[in-house]
Formats: sequence, C-alpha cells, structure tokens
Amino acid sequence: MKKIIVCLLLISPCMLFAQFGVKAGLNFANVTNASSINSSSSTGFHAGIFLAGPSKGVLSSLTELQYSRQGYKYSTNTNTGTVNLNYLILPQFMAINITKFVQIQVGAQIAYLLNASIDSTSATGNASEDDIIELYNRFDFGFGGGVEVHPFHFLVVGARINLFYGQLYKEPDPEDPIPPFVPDIDATNNLFQLYAGYKFGKKEVE
Repeated sequence: MKKIIVCLLLISPCMLFAQFGVKAGLNFANVTNASSINSSSSTGFHAGIFLAGPSKGVLSSLTELQYSRQGYKYSTNTNTGTVNLNYLILPQFMAINITKFVQIQVGAQIAYLLNASIDSTSATGNASEDDIIELYNRFDFGFGGGVEVHPFHFLVVGARINLFYGQLYKEPDPEDPIPPFVPDIDATNNLFQLYAGYKFGKKEVE
C-alpha cells in the first residue's frame, strides 16, 4: 500500500503546471475504529498552496502543500475532551475536467504530524505533560477525492473527502497505562474539507 501511495505521488499525469494558487477552508475531522471512546467529529481548518495543470484538456494534475488542523472529540465514563492534531499534507491528484467550470479530483497523499495536544477535563495545564506527540505515528498516508468548481476567473471552490490508512497511534507499551482518549483498537484519520482559493498566473485561452 505504501509503495502505491509513493508512486502516485511521484508520477503525475501532467507534469507541466500552468498556474499556482492559495487555498483555505474548513476541516470536519474524525477517526475510524474508535467506538470505545465515543468519538465524534471536530471542526478545524486548513490552508496551503497548490500547483495546477491546464484545465483546457480532459486530464490535468494538482499538487498541494497544506497545513491541516484536525483531530477528534471523545467521551468516556470518566473523561471528555478534544484531541488536536496538526499535519502537513502533500496531496498529488489527477484532475478530470468535465468542463472548464467543473473538475473531478482523485489521488494519493502523505501527511506528517507536526504536533499533538489534548484539551481535556484531565489536562494538567502543564504544556510538557499534556503534550502527547510521542503516542502517535508521525507519518500517515491515504487517498482522497472531490469536486472543484471554477465559477469566475481564477476563483476555485471545492469539497474533498480524505481517507487515511496509517495507524494513528503507536503500539502501546504493555506496562504503561492507556490514556482515556486512545481507542481500544487501531484508529485512522478521516477528513472532509470545504475550501475556497485563488489561482495566479497567465489566464488560459478560452
């Protein structure tokens, strides 16, 4: 699986990028396989830059680098809180241009966890103690897909679903107590994004 992800990220259907741009939007994040902690979605944000291929042909490409604030809420018999996870995500997508106004995007992505923290009823208030980054795998990988609309000149608006397949947490030490926000079984990230952006560069011929 990891080899497939890496190949998709390195091989783009169109290596000539026509435009670059900026984008930002909302994250609606959660984790799968976490019923033991009654997980629910957490709202965050993302922002980044992208390189886009020409939209005149049927196939194009899209490379992004985005900062993503995500995580999940949880509730147990003794504790409630929110786990905050901040990632750098590198998507490499193939784009299918339905018209010059609508684009279907699908591809692979890798992510690197920058930091992790917890906002919880059991938090100590000590930043060094409440820092939970050592519990997590720093790298993640997965696939994504969505729809992007180009309604006016260089404006872009879109929605995307991101499904990650890397295990969120490291294997716990049997001698260490398991924190209440850690699921009993392996959890993975999932993420829904809404965004808007703006392209810069030479306008394509109509």
